Amino acid sequence: MAHERVRESEAAPLRQAASRRIQQQTYEAITTWMNDEGYRTTRGGRWRPSVLANVLDHPAIAGLAEDADGNLADSGGQRIIQPEEFKAIRALRRLNDPTYRRADQREYLMTGELTDCGLCGGIFGASPANSGSRGYRCLPNRPQHPGGCGRVRISADPFETYVAEHVVAELAKPEVSALIGQARDEILAEAAELRAQVKADKARQKELGESYARSPDLSLSAFRAADKQLTDQIRENAAQARFLEQVQHVPVGAVPDLVRWWRHAPLASKQGVLTLMLERVTVYPAAARGSRTVDGDRVQLTWRKWNPSQRDSAVTAG
Repeated sequence: MAHERVRESEAAPLRQAASRRIQQQTYEAITTWMNDEGYRTTRGGRWRPSVLANVLDHPAIAGLAEDADGNLADSGGQRIIQPEEFKAIRALRRLNDPTYRRADQREYLMTGELTDCGLCGGIFGASPANSGSRGYRCLPNRPQHPGGCGRVRISADPFETYVAEHVVAELAKPEVSALIGQARDEILAEAAELRAQVKADKARQKELGESYARSPDLSLSAFRAADKQLTDQIRENAAQARFLEQVQHVPVGAVPDLVRWWRHAPLASKQGVLTLMLERVTVYPAAARGSRTVDGDRVQLTWRKWNPSQRDSAVTAG
C-alpha cells in the first residue's frame, strides 16, 4: 500500500503538468518548465518528454484501470488528476488524430554522439528531407540538444556509404584487424568505468537529497545547483557508456569477406564497428546548395587511438 499512496509534493507538479498539457502545451515545453523549477522524477532524475507522456497517459494517474479492449473503469485507487482531465489528455494523442500517419521507422547508421557539425560542433541526428528521403542534420538549439545551429544537412545514403567504405578498408588492414579484440576490451573497460562513476554519482545525489531534507543550513538554490550538476554529469557519463558499449557487437576473429559481412551485418554490429574505429565524424556544409557530393572536403573521419603505442601512428583521414 505504501507504493499506492500519493505524495503531495510529487503530485502537485504533475497536476500542473496535466493542466498545461490540456492547454495543448508540448511535452518538450512542459518538461523544460518542470526541470527549470527543480521538479524531479521519483528516482531523482530530470524529466524527459517521453517519460512525462507515459506518466500522464497511464490510467492509474486518474484512479482508473484499462482492459485489453481499451475500456476504462474506476480502479478504486487514489487520483492525482480527475478522469475527465485524463480523457482530455488522451484525446490529444497524435494517434487519435485521423490526419496523423506514423512515419516509417527506418534505420540510421550514424546516430548517437559520433557525428558532429563542422560549423558549430553540435550533434548530428536523423532528419528526413522534405521529400521523405533519409538524411542527417545538425540538431537545432533546444534544451535537450543545446548549442546546435541546424544549418548543416547531408543525405544519408552517400554519407553512410562514404563512411562505411573508409571504415571497412581500414578494418581490412592486417595490422588493424590483429588489434580488434584488444581494442574492444579497452573500450568496454572504459565503458565499465563510466558506469561505475554513474553509480557513484547517483549515490551522491541520493545523499544530497537526504542532507537537504535534514539540514536547514542547505538552501534550496544551493541544493538545486548541486543536484543539477550531478544530474548533468550522470546523464553525460551514461550516454557515453551506452555509446561505447556498442563495440560488444563487433565480431572478433577473421572475417573472410568484410565487404560481404558489412552488407548483411545487423545495424548494431555496424554501429559497434564505427564506435570501435572512429573517434569522431565531422560534417561540413556542401560546396553548393543541393550538392550530394560526399568527399574529404565535406566529411572528416577522426580515427580512434586505442592505446599509447598507437597514438603516434594513428591517422586522421578527411
